[in-house]
Amino acid sequence: MLVQGGTAVTAQKSVSQQGNSRHNRSEPLKDEVYRQMFRLEAHRPGAETDLSIALLRAWIALGPASKSSEERQWLQKISPICLVMIEAACKREKAAGNVSSKSGVPTR
Repeated sequence: MLVQGGTAVTAQKSVSQQGNSRHNRSEPLKDEVYRQMFRLEAHRPGAETDLSIALLRAWIALGPASKSSEERQWLQKISPICLVMIEAACKREKAAGNVSSKSGVPTR
């Protein structure tokens, strides 16, 4: 066991691990949003709903405490892109057969 060096390293490790915990929590949320974006691009059924849910989960996980965080900036950048993708998918579905994506029932 190192007396001085070991203590400094241990303290430094715990500080860096605490700082990375928020980063580690946001990565799965980012991955989920990107995964759903790819699914939507591949015209997978229900992908627009799944992308919407992934975005909502990311915003909720962000919480009100982090006003200028990196995650907030990322969400502010990616959300408009996702909304355009979702709207385009909905228009594409309606043009393809006037079928509601939720129920599969023809709309009038």
